[in-house]
This record gives sequence, structure tokens and C-alpha cells, in this order.
Amino acid sequence: MTNYALNAISPVDGRYRKAAEPLATYFSEAGLIRYRIRVEIEYFISLARLPLPQLQSLEEQFDEPLRKLYQDFSPADAERVKQIEATTNHDVKAVEYFLRERFDQLGLSAYKEFIHFGLTSQDINNTALPLALKEAWYKVLLPAIEQIVLKLEEMADQWKDIPMLARTHGQPASPTRLGKEILVFARRIRDQLGLLEDIPFSAKFGGATGNFNAHLVAYPEVDWVDFAEKLINQTLGLKRTSLTTQIEPYDNLAAFCHGLFRINTIAIDLCRDIWTYISLDYFKQKIKAGEVGSSTMPHKVNPIDFENAEGNLGISNSILQHLAAKLPISRLQRDLTDSTTVRNLGVALGHCLISLASMGRGLDKLLLNQEAMEIDLENNWAVVAEAIQTVLRREGVTDAYEQLKQLTRTNRQITRETVAAFISSLNVSEKVKRELASISPHNYTGIQLVK
Repeated sequence: MTNYALNAISPVDGRYRKAAEPLATYFSEAGLIRYRIRVEIEYFISLARLPLPQLQSLEEQFDEPLRKLYQDFSPADAERVKQIEATTNHDVKAVEYFLRERFDQLGLSAYKEFIHFGLTSQDINNTALPLALKEAWYKVLLPAIEQIVLKLEEMADQWKDIPMLARTHGQPASPTRLGKEILVFARRIRDQLGLLEDIPFSAKFGGATGNFNAHLVAYPEVDWVDFAEKLINQTLGLKRTSLTTQIEPYDNLAAFCHGLFRINTIAIDLCRDIWTYISLDYFKQKIKAGEVGSSTMPHKVNPIDFENAEGNLGISNSILQHLAAKLPISRLQRDLTDSTTVRNLGVALGHCLISLASMGRGLDKLLLNQEAMEIDLENNWAVVAEAIQTVLRREGVTDAYEQLKQLTRTNRQITRETVAAFISSLNVSEKVKRELASISPHNYTGIQLVK
């Protein structure tokens, strides 16, 4: 661990830096600066290709060196922007001045007045952020979620025929199959991913109050709406919000936060269930040499990966919930509360990514203890009461439910022999008795839903 990580205030950049590292490219200060420069450069190139009269002489051969300003963006470049910001006290203006310096170095001084031409800071910020989020989602977070889902689907297939005592309200209930219970979580997450896929990554691009005032007064003959649509939708691959104030309204970002919140919530549910199965001894955990489960109890092997994941998912959700509630609200045409708030988007995703890594490790450690599951089933013959009373009702037996209730709601243990004696005493045909006798907690598991 580096000295920086040891002294970081946030565990995302400290203790868990390794797990969250892939998001630094997108949500660090340097990452945000690089995305701002990318938007500024692509905007400038688009102006040159209109072309505006003052940019007609700028040849396309300069497009590649201009794009290298963000493609080859270095830590030294980020430091230079921050040095400029120390004077400007304005982060986006610092990016503009940085680009002016680079234009001088590229021999493009004659064109630098068209850097950030007619724009407000939020044309850059509200385009850079969704671009960073989109690429972080598809390149980092979504693959990590997909990996967990695939792992769950593999486990579901592997354990699809394993009978397991179900518990509703924490009490023994009609048996199920382990594979199906695992698959429930995979399907739930996939369903939410499908809903997330429909939410666009929205950007704002329309000048100081969203009406292209400055653009129109300078070049009234240009179709600026069409220009912005092509820049945002085609060049940058986002979805331009056509009617805005000075800022993007963040409604779609709020929807994204809500969608990820639900996925996190499903993952919390999974972590708690697996934790409980481990406590029931349904799963053992692979032991790693040298690991300690307790500072005082040598025997312990704790489900720490699922606990760690649950904790980080909760932190992620608290931030996502605040972002979704706060960002769509801004006084009149804008206030600055979104600027500081939205910087925590990467923190929310960081805690999510940390949790996914923990869940992956935890799932890899699971060892099925089928013997414990079979013992649990054998010790709970009362759960076949539902099956017996349902068949008896089919046969027209009066008060079938009440008879089974009287049998099972006693202080004595309901065993295989108890159930067999009850079936033997019934006033039904021998065929029905054989049918009932064939039912056990081990095979009363319903339809096989894992295909």
C-alpha cells in the first residue's frame, strides 16, 4: 500500500484502492479534466467542420494532434490545469486556458478564440460527466455485475437438483431446490439491467441558459440545434436533452442511480441469504492458509466477504439515493449545489465495485455441505403436511387442513414414522395411501425451474 493510500481519508482511495482503481480513469480529478478536454476538443473540431468562416483554413490534418490532447493526457497535463485553476479559481476556465497554451504549441494560435466559443461551463460539465459515466458503466461496472450474474447462473445449474429446506418467516417451509433459489437473484439482477439499458446518458449543450443566445447572435445563419444534436448524439454517443436551463436536469441520471440502487439492494439480499446459509452450515468456506477468523477464537471462518459487500453496498446506496433526490432540483436556471454533489458519483460506483469484488471472492469460497441440508430436511417432516392435506382435499376428505394442523402443531417431533402412522390411519384408498407415502421432504420440491 502506498503512502498516499495509507493517508487517504476515504477507504475507496485508501484500504480498498486496488478494488476501486479501475474507476479512477473516469471519476478522479484528472479523469474529469481529461473528459472536459475531450468535449472541448470535439466541439472545436465540429465548429471547424461546419465550417465557420474563421476556421475554414484549419485543415483536417490537425484533427489528430488535437485529439491527442485528451488521448495522451498525462499527469503533468493535469497538474498544469490545476496550477492554472489556482489562479482562476474556476475549473472549466482553467481547462480553456490550458488548451490555449497547447494551441500555441501546435501553431494554432490564430484559432484559439474558438476554444469554448459561446459556451457555459455546464455545456462542458454536463457532457463530460455522462460521457465518463457511460464509459465507466460499459467498461468497468457492467462487466463486473455480469461476472457475478454468470457465476450465480453457473452455481444454479450445478446445484439445480439439490433439495433444500425453505424458510419463510425464518420457520421451516415447503422444500425447494438450492439452484432455483440462487437463480432467483441472477434473474432479478438481469431484469434490472434490462431496465437500466433503456435509460439514456443525457447531456446538455445549449449555451448559458440553454437557448444558444451567444451562438445565434454571432452566427444567426447556423442551425445550432442541429449542430448540437450531431455533436452530442453522433460524435460523443450521448443523448442531448433539447430543453434545459443552464444545466442538464439530471432526470435520467437520477433514473440511473435508482436503477443501480435496486441492483445493489438485490445484491444485499443475496449477501444476507448466503450469510444465513453459511450459518446453517449449508455451505462451508474454503480455508486460505494464514488467514485468521478471530483474534481470540482460532476455530472461526467468518463470512467476511459477504459482510464486506453488504456494508459497501449500503454506503453506495446511501449516496445513490441522495444523488437521485438532489440532482434534479436546482434553483431557477441553476445553482451550484449539483457541482459539488455530483462529484460523489464515482464514490458511489466505487463502493459498488468494491462490493462486487467481495461477493466474487465469497462465492468462490463456497463449498456445498449437502449432508447438512439432507439432515435438515430429515428433521423437518412436518413440511410435507402441505402436500398431504392438498391431496386429501383433492380426494374430498373433510377438514383435511385441520387434521394436518392437529398432527403438526404439537410439541413432539414430527418424524418419518409419525407421518407414516398418520397416513396409515386415513380412511382413503390404498392407492392414495401409497401416493402419500411416496412424498418426503427430500422430493417435495415442485417444478424444476432451472433449465
